[in-house]
Amino acid sequence: MEEVPITLAGKNKIEAELNHLVKVEREEIKTAIAEARELGDLKENAEYHSAKERQSIIEGRIAQLQGILARARVVEVAKIKSSRIVFGATVNVLDHNGKNHTYKIVGDDEADFTANKISYTSPLGRALIGKEEGDTVVVKAPKGDVEYEVESFEFID
Repeated sequence: MEEVPITLAGKNKIEAELNHLVKVEREEIKTAIAEARELGDLKENAEYHSAKERQSIIEGRIAQLQGILARARVVEVAKIKSSRIVFGATVNVLDHNGKNHTYKIVGDDEADFTANKISYTSPLGRALIGKEEGDTVVVKAPKGDVEYEVESFEFID
């Protein structure tokens, strides 16, 4: 099984979701299934079938999160010392329009573009890895190539 990097914050977030699913959601669905069974004939019991479907979704997500954690290799970002951009860096870039953007380079399972967290395997993440302040990167995008200049980067959790 191949190890996959993840930040400590990302691991904590996944563990919190897993804990909630196991201790809260799983218990609630057990109760819902028991109550639906008491309603009688299971063949035509919509509440029962709905609860069983919800249980399947919850168990699938639990298995998915357990798989992520099983192959995760935690990277403590605050301890990184590098003169180049590596996994975990928070990078400030300037786009071709002169607009500043800040992105944190994270693992695939914790990437969230709306929170400015990009995967190290994304086109921009791959382009930034190994670069230094002042370097320029070109990213192939659907609307054409986009150029970014690395303004600065740091390693913070």
